Amino acid sequence: MEEMNLRNYSYIGDAVWELFIREKTVKLTENAKKLHQITTSKVKMGFQAELLHYLEDFLTDEEKEIARRGRNLNIPVARRQNQGEYRQATAFETLIGWWYLNDKNRLDYILKLTESDLNF
Repeated sequence: MEEMNLRNYSYIGDAVWELFIREKTVKLTENAKKLHQITTSKVKMGFQAELLHYLEDFLTDEEKEIARRGRNLNIPVARRQNQGEYRQATAFETLIGWWYLNDKNRLDYILKLTESDLNF
């Protein structure tokens, strides 16, 4: 199930998700401030936590296990005040990273599912 550390999947998942969002938002405006506002609203941990909740019914047992383990990673001290959201967002990013490195077809499917929640 795991070729690398889950934190590394989360790390790459964060980058993949932000790139996906930037590819969408860059088509919306040329105003840098608006672009930043739209992008940050979709990459913040609260939004990622909501998306993970939305995706739960679509996840396989293996993916649920990856999310569970990602959710249980140690939390940096600076993030402890938002522990619940941070854990959910980390689980989301872990899944995105895992799909990116192990199953791009599944990643494409999941990204298409999330597009309806992006409200662009």
